[in-house]
Amino acid sequence: MILLSIVLVVLDAAIANVALPSIALSLQAAADDTVWVVSAYQLAVLVALLPCGAIGEIYGARRVFLIGVALFTLASAACALAVNLPMLILARFAQGLGAGAIMALSMMNLRAALPQNLLGPMIGLVATVIGISAAAGPGIAGAILSVTTWPWLFAVNLPLGALILFGGTILEPIEGRKRALNAAALLANTLMFILFFYGADRIATAPVQGVVLIAASAACLVVTLRLERDSAAPIIPTDLLALPAFRVAVIASVACFCGQMLSYIALPFYLQHGLNMTPVSAGLYMIPWPLATAVIAPLSGRLANRIKTAWLCATGGALLSGGLLIAGFTPPDPRHIGFLVGTIIAGLGFGLFQTPNNRILLLSAPKARNGAAGALQGTARLLGQTLGGVSMSILFALLPLTTALTTAIVIAAVFAALAGLISLSRASYETNSVD
Repeated sequence: MILLSIVLVVLDAAIANVALPSIALSLQAAADDTVWVVSAYQLAVLVALLPCGAIGEIYGARRVFLIGVALFTLASAACALAVNLPMLILARFAQGLGAGAIMALSMMNLRAALPQNLLGPMIGLVATVIGISAAAGPGIAGAILSVTTWPWLFAVNLPLGALILFGGTILEPIEGRKRALNAAALLANTLMFILFFYGADRIATAPVQGVVLIAASAACLVVTLRLERDSAAPIIPTDLLALPAFRVAVIASVACFCGQMLSYIALPFYLQHGLNMTPVSAGLYMIPWPLATAVIAPLSGRLANRIKTAWLCATGGALLSGGLLIAGFTPPDPRHIGFLVGTIIAGLGFGLFQTPNNRILLLSAPKARNGAAGALQGTARLLGQTLGGVSMSILFALLPLTTALTTAIVIAAVFAALAGLISLSRASYETNSVD
């Protein structure tokens, strides 16, 4: 049921992106306004992750997880019934709140259900499921839109959500550790992510406003930390970030996802504008990346039981970096074999990095703090992807298209290599108790 819930969340995000033109036409909305169908969901997930991790630790991971599934399902129904864009955006925000609870507490539920030696392979399986779902999302959306209208893209979530709610009752209940939830810190944390998201969105088009909003977000971070400086289990888990292995895994994850998002934006542009492919062909040439990730992820999970994760992550970062450079700078040939080889290497490297890195992040945290660990794992991913998207926007604004794309690929490769090097720094203190 946990894997099915992850499929639900990943597919929904991928499907919504493809549906934007149809939604804009149906609701007679401007294209730039319709983008908020995606942005509202992303913002809600970012806002919800850390609070849902804390709430799950207090009231029980299974209970809050199932509440998240219920909210996601009901919001999907609201999306399908939306008659105007504001209603759809509001429903998507609610959907994102539910998805935040699912993402924050999936790993806490998995760790409670599995022995430690199976956690690595299961994390690998999760990465496989995410990779396949992300690759299949656009195709599923296209198939649905070819026979019916966009509301059905959200309506298909209803039977899946009901199935997860029914099957989720078999999950092992995890007793919460009763403690007070600091409402002021929760509000400051929420404002921090909202201001950061808006600032990042504005930085390329209105730099001064973007910088002011990001500065205000940083001030909210300081306020949140001060409000919870005496807490044994703060919403922003500074207690976990004090653990070297956990801290390194989080920083490396942000760097890796920043590189991934940069390349995910730059490479399709490169295919269409540099290699003159149609959008359909460009989409097909991007499929080998998630498929390669899906293939390597379970193997890397098993390897993590035998080999230090620092070495696996360093190798994965190096492969991701090298694959990006091969894909972006190999001289074109009629079948673009160099690009395919590069993206396959990049996908293998991404999968080899992510599974061990997520494993060390979860296992280095005490079980009682698994909610916070899972939430921060998701937050690191979204922060990295947001930084990658912001970097790409700035490059588009400052440089000619071709120069922006080549620069983005180089920067993405640098971030990937940096993620590997950061991971390598923990090799000296990794122990068998974690590995």
